[in-house]
Amino acid sequence: MQSLYIPHLLQRTERTQNILIDDFIPGLDTLMPFRGTLSIRHGGTFLDIKVKGETIVTLICDRCLQQYNHRIIVDTSEIVWLDKNLSLSDIPQEREVSLEDLSETLSPDGHFNSETWLYEQLSLAMPFRRLCGKNCQQPVVSDCVENLSPIDNRWASLECLKQKFSQ
Repeated sequence: MQSLYIPHLLQRTERTQNILIDDFIPGLDTLMPFRGTLSIRHGGTFLDIKVKGETIVTLICDRCLQQYNHRIIVDTSEIVWLDKNLSLSDIPQEREVSLEDLSETLSPDGHFNSETWLYEQLSLAMPFRRLCGKNCQQPVVSDCVENLSPIDNRWASLECLKQKFSQ
C-alpha cells in the first residue's frame, strides 16, 4: 500500500478512494494476509476513514505460555481533521497536549499513510489479556512446590527457582 496524496481524493468520484486489501502488514506477524476493504472519503475539512477486514495472528498465552491462534476482526472508522495551518516543522518533538488536542490532524496538501493507519488499528484490536481459552491452567510447577511453606501459589514458581539457586 502506498501513501495517498490527499488532494487527489478531491478528483475522485464522491471524493472517495476504496482499496481492497489482501496483503501482509509490515511490522505485524500474521499467519495469513489481512483481507478487507479500506475506504477513505474527503469531507472538505476532514478525512473519513473506514476499514473492515480480518487476519489471524499467533499469540502467547499470558497464563500458560502456550502459543495459540487468534482471529483479529476490525470494523472501525476514524475522522482525521485536515488543518491547512499544520506544518510538521513547527511541531516540537516533545510537547504537552491538552485533552481537546487529542485528535489526529493532517495537512490538506499532505499524504495519508494507509499502511501505518491500518497497522495501528490492528494493534488496537489485539486482545489486552491474552488467554488461550476459558479452561486455561497455569503450568504445573515441579515437585519442589510440595516442600514449600504455605505461600500464595502465584509466587510458587519464583520460590521454587530461588530454592534451586540457593542449593
